[in-house]
Amino acid sequence: MFILVLGVGNPIMCDDGVGVRAVELLQQRYRLPAHVSVLQGGTLGLALLPQVEEADRLLLVDAVDAGEPPGTLVRLAGADLPLTLEAKVSPHQLGLKELLSLAALMGKGPRETVLWGVQPQSVAVSLGLSASVESKLEMLLASLVQELACWGAVAEPVARGT
Repeated sequence: MFILVLGVGNPIMCDDGVGVRAVELLQQRYRLPAHVSVLQGGTLGLALLPQVEEADRLLLVDAVDAGEPPGTLVRLAGADLPLTLEAKVSPHQLGLKELLSLAALMGKGPRETVLWGVQPQSVAVSLGLSASVESKLEMLLASLVQELACWGAVAEPVARGT
């Protein structure tokens, strides 16, 4: 059972980079089982097709425009997922919907996909996250670790230096 954790978004567009930042923290702070791969997909879109085709389960991490207050955590799966991908937060999502559709058309790809995201405050050109999104990074990271645990993939914390 191969699990892919895929962080997407554009780090130079303020909160759109939350997915990339979250998976970066996951890689730094946790040791994951061999059957779990973590990828900072950025804005690669359809170039990620080979990795998505291989996954049995896909855990997406991204900025999500759910019409909620900035910083709100959002979990989407099943029938809720395609509707969210229709409402684009930024240009990179153009490829994300097509990426999942193409993998399905080819009879490959994940049998289960879950998207964890954060409602952005801003997607203007700017380095770093807004304060409202930055303040939710720890909760997002904990949610990713919990989701992986539900799939039987226990993330072990890496000892952090003092």
